[in-house]
Amino acid sequence: MPIPSTAAERRRAERAARSGGEPELEFAGGTPYARYGAIDTLLDLQRPRTAEPSETSFIIATQVMELLFSLLAGHWERAREAMERDDTAAAVAELRRGARVQDVLVSSWDLLADLSPTEFSRFRDALGDASGFQSHTYRRLEFLLGNTSAAMVRPHRGSPRARAELERAMEEPGLYDAALGLLARRGLPVPDEALRRDRTRPYAEHPGVREAWARVYADDTPGNDLFVLAEALLDTAERVTRWRQRHLAAVKRSMGAKPGTGGSNGLRWLAANAAEDVFPELWSLRTEL
Repeated sequence: MPIPSTAAERRRAERAARSGGEPELEFAGGTPYARYGAIDTLLDLQRPRTAEPSETSFIIATQVMELLFSLLAGHWERAREAMERDDTAAAVAELRRGARVQDVLVSSWDLLADLSPTEFSRFRDALGDASGFQSHTYRRLEFLLGNTSAAMVRPHRGSPRARAELERAMEEPGLYDAALGLLARRGLPVPDEALRRDRTRPYAEHPGVREAWARVYADDTPGNDLFVLAEALLDTAERVTRWRQRHLAAVKRSMGAKPGTGGSNGLRWLAANAAEDVFPELWSLRTEL
């Protein structure tokens, strides 16, 4: 039996020996599990406004997505920081961890996959003007993807924390900005206008960037760390599209082409968003290779 390396590990081993391996059942107050995970608080956050049972599923799906948005942002920010210090291995590792989170995000739409129009209509009015479009944690992800926009900060002017997070995310390089900076430091011909883009506006595709990536793809061996990074970025981009498409399908199924609660035209706005490629040159160059 290995010797525990810390005092805490020794205490755990001694406790398990005393109990014969059975879990403890007596605690003063609530369980340590509930305290650590703030479980009582978490379960108190589901507060439906109607008697429609599907509203609870809708609230939980929304809250799960918000938690996953925050988790994913951390992975993407660490991937960006790794690229800025030329550590492609660490960047790829964070992107791959983020891809696992994205897979769960895409699957989270299953919680609402069978929400019928009649069920949704029984609690939709309780949403008022609330819309997922207003999520600042999701908007932070869009900014990290290069879909920056000063206008998209406006809905959060009344929330100092959300506004500060988005303004910072708009000022800082996104994932793709960091990747292009890395390519330029490696001697690839990334145009200056792409490197110094106006971050108050969304990233725009540039043929010079496509040429730089084409040179990376000229060597598609595992030893080319920039090629491995490019494919990890494309894995990320593809999962973003999958999430947007699932969002579109869920809305189409539950409410058809009705206007959105947040003021958009609903399906048309979501369809246009789903059609936009993330990291566009990584997609368009495939036609030329």
